Amino acid sequence: MGLLYKGIRGIIRLFSRQWETVWEEPYDGQLAVFCPNHAGAMGPISMCAHFELTDSCYSWMNNGMMEAKLVPAYVRQDYWWEPGCKMEPFYNATIPYIAAAIIPPILRSVPGVPVYHDNRVIKTFRRSIELLKEGKNLIIFTEQPSGHGESAAELNKGWLQIGPMAWRTMKVALNFYPVHIDLEKRRITVAKPVQYNPEVPLKEQEEGILNAIKEGISTGQFEDEQ
Repeated sequence: MGLLYKGIRGIIRLFSRQWETVWEEPYDGQLAVFCPNHAGAMGPISMCAHFELTDSCYSWMNNGMMEAKLVPAYVRQDYWWEPGCKMEPFYNATIPYIAAAIIPPILRSVPGVPVYHDNRVIKTFRRSIELLKEGKNLIIFTEQPSGHGESAAELNKGWLQIGPMAWRTMKVALNFYPVHIDLEKRRITVAKPVQYNPEVPLKEQEEGILNAIKEGISTGQFEDEQ
């Protein structure tokens, strides 16, 4: 954990109102993957600054936002401004390069796992297994960005390979926790986990896992049902 990250997190905590973490079921201390909704840039910030287990977690982070030369393309791809707005030419010429100067040093100081989208992806999984062996949990934002401040309804599923990998290397059946971040209520709601079943092929259980995560990250409704 870098000093830059510690400093920024401390400032965020100092100047933001108190958050709470609410669990549908008490956390059992077992190794876990927490899967929150993205909530724009504030989702990852909230998990790092306010999630009560943040000190035991490492976040998956897009490597394209960790290398300055790659950042401008990713900023434009993710639409950090309203497409077609009057200021778009100005934003397009400035924001990607400001982001390239500021964001990579911050992300490199965060306890995280670089996520690659090419044949280096094996490095992402290897690093994740190393951290799990050290007793660390993972935070994986499974939603696919789909435009300005939005995420696609469908979830990415490639990350689910961490389930069989953890079982093969550690004989650990990982728990996957759906997490709903509510920026307005300043609340992180953790739904009951769905566990990887090593006796069932991943292909046969991935739909059930993804559906449970999708439901849990959407609204955090279990609080209203109690």
